Amino acid sequence: MRVSARARIVGWMLAVVGLALSVSIFATWTFLLDRLDDRVSGELKNEADKLRKWAPTSGARDVESLLIDYLAINAPDRWETFFSIVEGQPHRATAVPPLVPLDTDEALVARMATATENVSGEVETAVGTVKYAVIPVRVTGDPRPAHFVVAIFYDKQREEIVDAVRVLGLSALAAMALAGGAGWFVAGRVLAPVRLVSQTAEQISDSSDLTRRLDVPGDDDVAALAATFNHMLDRLERAFLVQRHFLDDAGHELRTPITVIRGHLELMSDDPADRAETLALVTDELDRMNRIVDDLLTLAKAEQPGFLSVEEAELADLTVSVVAKARALGERTWRVDEVAEARVPADRQRLTQALMQLVANAVRHTQDGDLIAVGSAVRDGRVELWVRDSGPGVAPADRERIFGRFMRGVGRTGAHDGAGLGLAIVRSIAEAHGGRVHVTEAPGGGACFVISIPLWEVR
Repeated sequence: MRVSARARIVGWMLAVVGLALSVSIFATWTFLLDRLDDRVSGELKNEADKLRKWAPTSGARDVESLLIDYLAINAPDRWETFFSIVEGQPHRATAVPPLVPLDTDEALVARMATATENVSGEVETAVGTVKYAVIPVRVTGDPRPAHFVVAIFYDKQREEIVDAVRVLGLSALAAMALAGGAGWFVAGRVLAPVRLVSQTAEQISDSSDLTRRLDVPGDDDVAALAATFNHMLDRLERAFLVQRHFLDDAGHELRTPITVIRGHLELMSDDPADRAETLALVTDELDRMNRIVDDLLTLAKAEQPGFLSVEEAELADLTVSVVAKARALGERTWRVDEVAEARVPADRQRLTQALMQLVANAVRHTQDGDLIAVGSAVRDGRVELWVRDSGPGVAPADRERIFGRFMRGVGRTGAHDGAGLGLAIVRSIAEAHGGRVHVTEAPGGGACFVISIPLWEVR
């Protein structure tokens, strides 16, 4: 049987509240009974003290007169009774009839009449336990033994406590019922976002719609849970988007070389020259496919955590090393414009990859002897890395478009070069560093590609 979180919360709440109330009621019951015992003992002692103080002032000449006078002026409280014993026999009782007459119990009277000092005890009657005190009485000149008896109907007073505790218990049950209803309502309100999370997750599972988000105001734990769930959906949406882009891009770009390879293999004859030509063409297409797959994997990784391995990068060394590596790409006039004497937390390998992509792009759009320059500088709290050339430049209308995937530019031969992923990779690397890349017109003509990333001081 499945028990909801709401029911478990209310159940545990009622269990804790019930335990607390039970302990409280038991403590109250014990305290009141102790107070009752103290009060009864105090009342018995008080009656003995009152008789002891009054007797010398009574002027009585014998014990009978003393006891009669005292019973006449001392009325018992509720659930009390007084009577006297003279020479072992019941003598007088209070005018108010008791619940149960004790002076008619001969055995009890005989036992009380033997007391030579103040004694107390209890006896069971038809109305419950009765506690009593026997006070011996002596009058000078009267040798007869006499006793004054104070009796308190203990169970009757105890019943008042029982009634009070019963009312307290019923009030506690009513309070628990109200607390249960309020707790059920509050738990429902508190758990509503959790149910919303469950429903949203179920709807996403059914429809694969990762654009849904939770709107839970506040700053409590449930709102934090909703925010965490939204962050998880953001990551899942990005992951699925990257996966979808990768599959779309791979299907879009790899379909052509596969078709070319299949067509040439199907048309290949037994002629050695034709076989060699077909083999060379197939090998070239396979190499191109390998480069495309590598570029697509790089773009896919750029959307995932761990794409960058951030370390302390020396900008001057980075700039010079890129120019040194680029010289092998073509007979150009290579130049270092400027170097920044600064260090920046960055992925040196990724920045080198981005600059080499820009250098390779510049080589494709220039001719032998044309200028290609690489530089770095710190300006307005940002690091700028650039590659400029003296080629034909980029038309203003194309300066944003060329950074998209599979957006090919026209090379110096007038043909589209590459798969159109190089500049997209450059943009991904710049954005992974929290920066951007853009292209402007170089001084004297040509294109200038600039990577701009924030400068954080290395600690």
